[in-house]
Amino acid sequence: MTLTHVPVVQPVPLPVGNADYEAARRAVLQRFAAAVPEELLLPSNTIQNPPKSVIGIPHECGLLSEAELDITENYDATALAEAISSKRLTSVAVITAFAKRAMIAHQLTCCLTEWFMDEAIARAQDLDYHLATTGKTVGPLHGVPISIKSHIPIAGHWRDMGYLDTLTKDTKDSQMVAILRNAGAVFYCKTNQPQSLMHLESTSFYGRTLNPHNIKLSAGGSTGGEAALIALRGSVLGVGTDIGGSVRGPSAFCGIYGFKPTSYSLPMKGFLEGGVPAELNVLCSTGPMCLTLRDMDLFMSTIVGAKPWIEDPRIIPIPWTGMRCNTRQPSAQKLRIGLMMHDGVIVPQPPVTRALKWAKSRLEEAAFQVKPFTPYKVAQIMNNIRKAYWPASTKYADAHRALTGEPRHPLTEWIQRDAAPEELPVTAILEQRLLRDNIRSESSLDWEDQGVDVVLCPAFVGPASSHDTAWYWDYTAMWNYLDCPGVVVPTPIKALKKGEEEYDVKSALSEECEQVRKLWHQGDFENAPINLQFVGRRYHDNALFEVLAAVKDALQLQ
Repeated sequence: MTLTHVPVVQPVPLPVGNADYEAARRAVLQRFAAAVPEELLLPSNTIQNPPKSVIGIPHECGLLSEAELDITENYDATALAEAISSKRLTSVAVITAFAKRAMIAHQLTCCLTEWFMDEAIARAQDLDYHLATTGKTVGPLHGVPISIKSHIPIAGHWRDMGYLDTLTKDTKDSQMVAILRNAGAVFYCKTNQPQSLMHLESTSFYGRTLNPHNIKLSAGGSTGGEAALIALRGSVLGVGTDIGGSVRGPSAFCGIYGFKPTSYSLPMKGFLEGGVPAELNVLCSTGPMCLTLRDMDLFMSTIVGAKPWIEDPRIIPIPWTGMRCNTRQPSAQKLRIGLMMHDGVIVPQPPVTRALKWAKSRLEEAAFQVKPFTPYKVAQIMNNIRKAYWPASTKYADAHRALTGEPRHPLTEWIQRDAAPEELPVTAILEQRLLRDNIRSESSLDWEDQGVDVVLCPAFVGPASSHDTAWYWDYTAMWNYLDCPGVVVPTPIKALKKGEEEYDVKSALSEECEQVRKLWHQGDFENAPINLQFVGRRYHDNALFEVLAAVKDALQLQ
């Protein structure tokens, strides 16, 4: 029997649109459900009465065999590639396990927008046959399952630009997807993102993505579906995009690894039909989300190794050395790490401060130089970037919603508050460009004066935010404005039970800081993971990974 819908945990309802919109939304969800076998459904009681943390349910639910649990829990992408190439695992076994686990993860967090297990198994069969008959893999990702953010085109599959009226079935792979496919990757699902693609919670017409560590919290955005899926090990490697924190925010919220490269380091050709006006002055990046440092390195070496600048000359042709260049790895004594405890606007919530102090202690014990770092004019940067996101005003976004009767989500309204009332003239956009470039130059000189190689700082103002309250992106968006590469990494620190930690700040730094303190006292952040962020200079992405290799053991990184 074909399912009419896949039940998912949804503790906080979304805004309701008009009758036509809700009917169209039901049709989309019914199409999604048509591919799902009933034997992969969780018990109704699990959906109706879920625990606060759902992180252990895929292991405990009984829908996965012991072999499937082993495949999904004990390998990263690098290990899977090695196991498949050595014929210890088949691609079919691997993709079957991850596709099944992805569907379990979806029911717990609403992380998917499309699921195509049958197609993935057919692809895996072809790859297994190729390896068996030739003795060779097709590339470094032979048989490795990779999940893809919803708006990134995969031939034969649906994508959207954050609004229901933009839902389209693609006929061609985007450039990055084609590179991954040629490297042997197997695609099996696409993941949820927000309305407008422009806020830090993945709420869309597919539903609200939940944080698997605590479903009272957001999984982040705009690549929140990826983050929740990977945290539940329904994927080991996914692709996200980042124009204000959309890779780093959800990765931090869900306790996984995420990398935002410098702009035009990786290909985005075909990602967004018609382009995005925000990129006139705020450059977007694409990057990996995964479970280990070495998988980020594998992803980068695979994509850069394909010489994407030949097809898209916007890409800067910088060879990737990353963590593999051991001869250039800086010594602890020579490496200067700038520690940014806060940005001068918002003091982060207690567990973030705890994580920063933990990292400082571990690094100093390992003989690294850790010195204070003060960021440059963050309040001005945030004021500038919020305006730069919307040079075309909100009329295009409003037109998309009007076509279907789609309601405006709370965080969509929040991010659009500083948008121009009308489309900006070219002279105003140029003025924004000049402001940006001046601040970039001044910030670079200030960084040099402070004498640090990399900056270690928060990834967000706290752990994952309570639903519909991800208002303050300072710690990620400031680096988008400056176009600096950033990696978020997990720590052993987690948020404690409500009431067990108070702010150790006597007075707030700003109105925003005061609001963040109120959010801390109002929310329930128990068990939320805490990530920290390493930031490098623009186009010093390789140097950033050399630093990560150097601090890996001190900070217990995988």
